[in-house]
Amino acid sequence: MNTIDLHMHSDYSNDGEYSPEELARRCHDAGLRVMAVSDHNCCRACEEAIRAADAYGITCLPAIELDCMFCGENLHILGYGIDCTDQRYAQLEEELAGQERATSAPRIRKMRELGLHIDEDKAYSLAHYGFVTGEVIAEVALGDPENDDHPMLRPYRPGGSRSDNPYVNFYWDWCGPGKTAYFPFRFISLAQAVDLIVSTGGIPVLAHPGNTVRDNEKLLHDILAEGVQGIEAYSGYHSAEQTAYYRAQALRYGVPITCGSDYHGKTKPAILLGSIDLGDDEKRILESLREWGLIH
Repeated sequence: MNTIDLHMHSDYSNDGEYSPEELARRCHDAGLRVMAVSDHNCCRACEEAIRAADAYGITCLPAIELDCMFCGENLHILGYGIDCTDQRYAQLEEELAGQERATSAPRIRKMRELGLHIDEDKAYSLAHYGFVTGEVIAEVALGDPENDDHPMLRPYRPGGSRSDNPYVNFYWDWCGPGKTAYFPFRFISLAQAVDLIVSTGGIPVLAHPGNTVRDNEKLLHDILAEGVQGIEAYSGYHSAEQTAYYRAQALRYGVPITCGSDYHGKTKPAILLGSIDLGDDEKRILESLREWGLIH
């Protein structure tokens, strides 16, 4: 366990379960001292989270997780210390929200074409802001007795190979980039994401690179050359080998490392707040946050 978790999602995200206030309480119960609520393309939770965390004596950084494109890859860039009141974030959120709503019905149709029974009313009742995501479809499909014998869902049921985080694993396997039920989005570029974060006083950090960059060292080099200032080497997604690899790459390129569980609640039940063992790197991360002017 450690006292820092810089990547979690509230119910302002399209796949987060808990309110900012509840997240702060859970962070307190987990013994965290520094946290950041970094919702997907949305920073509306920041002020609520900061107030709630302050009541528990926790430092909460204003943050966001931006989707962007670079060299054909959908990257996630964390922005720490941003001005969350800047209207450009609200404009970007609304633009992407329109795309999310437009792809919801086609995503349900595609899943029905694959033979799954999807209760549309149930799906929309669970959806945040009318976004029927892959995770929502997984929750509805897995809970419907009509799908009990469908082979497509076996890996996500208890004991299955993808049952640790069934909803988000279903998303990655079926609705993620390049998959059967993927519907492309028009995301901003990496350069635009970095510029937005930096111009609002923030620090851009590459989120869970094991999921997106994998072991492509050239891609990592080019991402850092675009102005990304840190690497989330410690992630709830990463294996021990991936953590070691990205820690070594950060040291090689002379950029700070950060840590984040990527906690969502029910979407990723195997991921817990503050659950990553940072060892001696906890002090290193705290020092980087001080050097960036994010904590005192």
